[in-house]
Amino acid sequence: MNRIRCMALLCLFLTNYCRAQKVDHHKTNSIDSVTIARQDRDRRYNIQNVLIKTKDGASIAAIVVRLRGATAPQPVILQYTIYADSTAWKSILEPAVHGYTGVMAYTRGKGLSPDQIVPYEHDGKDANEVIDWISKQSWCNGKIGMYGGSYNGFTQWAAAKYHHPALKTIVPYVAAIPGLGLPMENNVFINANYGWFLYVTNNKYLDNKVYYNPQRWRNMQNNWYNRGLSYNKIDSIDGTPNPFLQRSLKHPDFDKYWQDQIPYQKDFANINIPVLTVTGYYDDGQISALHYLHEHLKYNPKAEHYLIIGPYDHFGAQRGGYPVLRDYVVDSVALISTRDITFQWFDYILKGGKKPVMLQDKVNFEVMGANKWEHAASIPKMVNTTLHLYLTDKKEGDHYLLSDKKPGTLAELNQEVNLADHQTSNNNNYYPYPIIKKELDHSTGLFFMSQPFDKPVEINGMFSGSLKAMINKKDMDIGVSLYEVMPNGDFFDLSYFLGRASYAEDMSVRKLLQPGEIETIPFYRSRMVSRQLSKGSRLLVILDINKNSFAQVNYGTGKDVSTENISDGKIPLRIKWYNDSFISVPVRQ
Repeated sequence: MNRIRCMALLCLFLTNYCRAQKVDHHKTNSIDSVTIARQDRDRRYNIQNVLIKTKDGASIAAIVVRLRGATAPQPVILQYTIYADSTAWKSILEPAVHGYTGVMAYTRGKGLSPDQIVPYEHDGKDANEVIDWISKQSWCNGKIGMYGGSYNGFTQWAAAKYHHPALKTIVPYVAAIPGLGLPMENNVFINANYGWFLYVTNNKYLDNKVYYNPQRWRNMQNNWYNRGLSYNKIDSIDGTPNPFLQRSLKHPDFDKYWQDQIPYQKDFANINIPVLTVTGYYDDGQISALHYLHEHLKYNPKAEHYLIIGPYDHFGAQRGGYPVLRDYVVDSVALISTRDITFQWFDYILKGGKKPVMLQDKVNFEVMGANKWEHAASIPKMVNTTLHLYLTDKKEGDHYLLSDKKPGTLAELNQEVNLADHQTSNNNNYYPYPIIKKELDHSTGLFFMSQPFDKPVEINGMFSGSLKAMINKKDMDIGVSLYEVMPNGDFFDLSYFLGRASYAEDMSVRKLLQPGEIETIPFYRSRMVSRQLSKGSRLLVILDINKNSFAQVNYGTGKDVSTENISDGKIPLRIKWYNDSFISVPVRQ
């Protein structure tokens, strides 16, 4: 199981916020074919490399592409990215192929820019200045749209924060949020993207050789975990300093450092342009993509914000899915073309065309197992009721009962975790690879199972809950996994939550737990899913402490977790989980 999870996290989750396709064309193409391709591009397109000066003196490298023969001003489609790639001509040319002027702009320091490469921190202001520059060009008709995935999704929101009047719409796929999703998730620093900083900053383009070396990163995280070193020393195991990680570790709260890089709270209130968000149930960055949506609608309830979501991972959402995802055969109706819908959207917003047929309402979601798309006015409208299921102390076989009735008498279940034991790990069942499992690891955690459903039911949305616990320490990292136990006994991985208890109420302010007192720990930032459960299926909840090589180990001292080490784990973590803890599962019956 650990080997499967390791490969999954390092081959899939590792590339959590990175580009889906990296091909070294210099090795696969002959010089003649490269020359022919370049000549063909030059014949079809007017291509111009430019350096755009910012107000603070930086230079932004950009490529402007127009169809030859196009003389009238056009709407412009901007992609703003850190993934400078001299071979990525398909992406660079794509807007022009669809009848737009295209601009591919790169984070300062990338491509032809002479500046220092700094991920995230300057992208919002720089992208806004690029938009301003574009709006003043003779080939721009004053209408600009943006699209792209992962980091490119982040840059769209970062630019939208500045409300440039020429920016008319954004189409973020699987959009990242620095500090929420990477390099930490719900205030837990994770190893999945560790090598990303080196990948994008080692040179002016991309260091594929360093990044795509899973053995290096696997050895690093395993050696760090086995030795029990503090997390802020993990780069010493690798042997190469990681300044991005060290800078991030100084901000374990979602503080002003992170907040300044994106729209934050009331910043969303004045984002009035139409937005089309695309993500997937198995997108590792989904909580980031949907956080933007939730905050946008919270502070601007009348926002024209549409969502497309289906059984896609981080890369699949950017193209429209794969027939088989992590060994799960995807419903045929779920396979779409994200790019076609994107440019239909641009035609709708920028050229007065028809709205994409897919967008029948604000929330458009594929129901796994039912092979159908459904549409709702909002995420809450996806369902007609919510199941509140209590984590009881009643034992039934190898699990406890998950009940819709609140227990009448308060009772507890005890769990002890040896935080100094790094030969074993906890929270081994949360990652959805494969999506359907034949068996689970029962060596750690508490298992709670519902009674069988007497008819099919849809789970639509994000599960949440409230945990009641008493511990002997000041903090802990919690994992909650949600499965469908299918009538044939297989386990369908629906969703999971990973988070730090001390940030349960506010991810920007740490509130330590009081040892020996019953604490209420709410959680809600889990993965959205839509799945039709069969008659006879049951729900399974696995509650555990996160202790493994894939993330920080929280030893519970109350100190900065990145400075704790194995010596802080001499006293085991002892937890009393109370039976008035519950989860809430949104369903349509």
